[in-house]
Amino acid sequence: MEIFAAPAQSVFTLLAITGVMFGLLALVTKRGRIVEAVRRCHREFMTNLGLTFINAVFLAPLFLVPDGWLRNAVGAPDALVAFWEDVPGLVTFAVAVLAFDFVVYWRHRLEHTRLFWPIHATHHADTAIHWLSILRKHPLSKLLSTLVDIMLLLLLGIPEWIVGIAGTVRGIWGFFIHADVPWTLGIFGKVLISPAAHRLHHIRDEALMGTNFGNTVTLWDKLFGTYLDPKPYLNCETGIAEGTRGLGGELWRPFERRYWGKAPAPAAETEATA
Repeated sequence: MEIFAAPAQSVFTLLAITGVMFGLLALVTKRGRIVEAVRRCHREFMTNLGLTFINAVFLAPLFLVPDGWLRNAVGAPDALVAFWEDVPGLVTFAVAVLAFDFVVYWRHRLEHTRLFWPIHATHHADTAIHWLSILRKHPLSKLLSTLVDIMLLLLLGIPEWIVGIAGTVRGIWGFFIHADVPWTLGIFGKVLISPAAHRLHHIRDEALMGTNFGNTVTLWDKLFGTYLDPKPYLNCETGIAEGTRGLGGELWRPFERRYWGKAPAPAAETEATA
């Protein structure tokens, strides 16, 4: 059982900190509607909590194997590693965030294809999107992100401490953009993915679902033609046609025959504008 102790402690700490932060945010923004909001997302919250513990505690030792193999197998040339020693830390951090989001953008688009949608559909199933929706991932989807997301950063030879900071910032922002607030972030929303922009990605309309794939910045969505202004879609309905399920149903979802060869409408068929 000791092998699960460290990841369990990390998960409890993460949930305690984010729970307080977003609980206070909900109290401030919803006020008298807070009880209704909690009641509406309670069932899905418990499913997300179950998936969190499965992925981050019970399967964590298994995920360490491919993660460790990847870090040992993929390396940058010594000259490239040395290059970053002369680059200001803030510049290196900015490059790391952009590179991180570039890979996540394309991995996310890949998950909306016929081959990978069955393992990604679980993440889109929440009808009452909230801060813990970021952790609503099927174990197979979690494995894919473990194998793919830091690949480019390893190839670039960016220092691990910068990679760690960039990953932490991306994680915090991921919680924030899943919060149930209709915020577009004003002028900052032109550069950063806002909660409203990401909620639009979770919209019940499968065609519009093929927009705003980025996690942190809007750059890649705008560059590759998948960005859509969220202002006309504030507080849009979220979820998927097959509906939300409990923990067992979400774990079984990718193995159902009706998901084979199915995918939401591709980004090319949306009304996205750069």
